[in-house]
Amino acid sequence: MKFVTPLSKSEQITLQCMRDYHSCRRVRMRAHGIILSHLGYAVQDIAFTFDVCRQTVSSWFDDWDSHGLAGLYDNPRSGRPMALNEQEVDYVMQLTAQEPRSTKKIVASLEEQRGKKVSMSTIKRTLKRAKQRWKRVRKSTKCKRNEQKFKRAEQKINVLEQRRIQGEIDLSYFDAAGFCLNPSIPYAWQPTGERIELPATGNHGSRLNVLAFLNKLNEITPFCFTGSINTETVIACFENFSEKLTKKTFVLIDNAPVHRSKAFIANLPKWHKKGLIPKFLPSYSPELNLIEILWKKMKYEWLPFTSYLNFKRLREAVESILKDFGSKYAINFST
Repeated sequence: MKFVTPLSKSEQITLQCMRDYHSCRRVRMRAHGIILSHLGYAVQDIAFTFDVCRQTVSSWFDDWDSHGLAGLYDNPRSGRPMALNEQEVDYVMQLTAQEPRSTKKIVASLEEQRGKKVSMSTIKRTLKRAKQRWKRVRKSTKCKRNEQKFKRAEQKINVLEQRRIQGEIDLSYFDAAGFCLNPSIPYAWQPTGERIELPATGNHGSRLNVLAFLNKLNEITPFCFTGSINTETVIACFENFSEKLTKKTFVLIDNAPVHRSKAFIANLPKWHKKGLIPKFLPSYSPELNLIEILWKKMKYEWLPFTSYLNFKRLREAVESILKDFGSKYAINFST
């Protein structure tokens, strides 16, 4: 029977950390194997656990006993020479910045200007190594906003967040979102040659509107309505929310017409006395309203495809997510 040399306490702690947190799967597996051997597991049991042969596990032990932590890592491999040198890679990145939509044009330009003939696959691998990803281009309203106002608002929100952390105030984000049977089209892993198809109902009549207050503790106060949302509806939500406050609460809201209406503004003094203080964000600044993350998660990640079969299922799915938000569903605001 073959076992590793008994581990010291510090070696055990180090190997446990590598087993749990190392970025390389093979290193994690080898560290785990060494720990199991120290605990008395036989070579054949460890080999069965990791679906490798006995000789592989034996070599892990030899490398550990000979080289310690360094023995957990793969030795450098010579490998095949890179298809593109450093200057050619820089040229590819310049072409990508100029024309990010066409790999074919990059291949053609590289051959024409540099006399280098490579495949589209080579270009794609080069771009992936440079942390480039093929993904959907999105529209942005950044060009319409006032950057100075945006920066000032960002600084003020940071101050409010510090006060919230210190327990002086609460800080929430308010917004509304609509859900209908025309699904938001997400990306999804799909078998080659097959496609996940969502029903295109064309039914715009049934719509579920959700208004919600959300804070960074993943606490949410939602209100669901079918049909249109008007000023009275929003005022009723704020009135309801103001009755449940335990301390002074700032609420960040956008500049939607209902928020700027005379009826809404007329209620501000009353809400201020209750400790509810709405704060308007600069125009075209959705990045500052963190509840936008919730709507994106719900529409593109959390709602199951089956929820779009009929309006009843859609409403049940939305309400289920809102009910389980904070436990089953949550947002990591630190990333």
